[in-house]
Amino acid sequence: MATKEECRAALERLSDSMGRSEGDVRAATNLDRSVSCHITDLDLTFVGRMTGGRIVVHDTVEGPPREKAQIRLAMSGDDLVALVDGGLNFAHAWGSGRVKLKASLSDLFQLRKLL
Repeated sequence: MATKEECRAALERLSDSMGRSEGDVRAATNLDRSVSCHITDLDLTFVGRMTGGRIVVHDTVEGPPREKAQIRLAMSGDDLVALVDGGLNFAHAWGSGRVKLKASLSDLFQLRKLL
């Protein structure tokens, strides 16, 4: 099982990758939205903001997110690490229910460019 620190590091790697993106992917990462990522097996949530082409984590809270972020993810820590490291396909994980993503329809259309 991935640790809190491994999950935080995975989110940092994802943010770094987003910051280096170009073209359509860069446009998709340029959203300015509140973000939460609930790590189900650790029962903790990383809370932050997607802004300037990066994800900035502001806080880590115990349990599910206390406030409803504009973009909400939920998954196990191992799945987060595997997604960021390329060992798990996002579309497959989302379709099978391993990863949950909730956002407005317009945000989902933008975020699909990241897949």
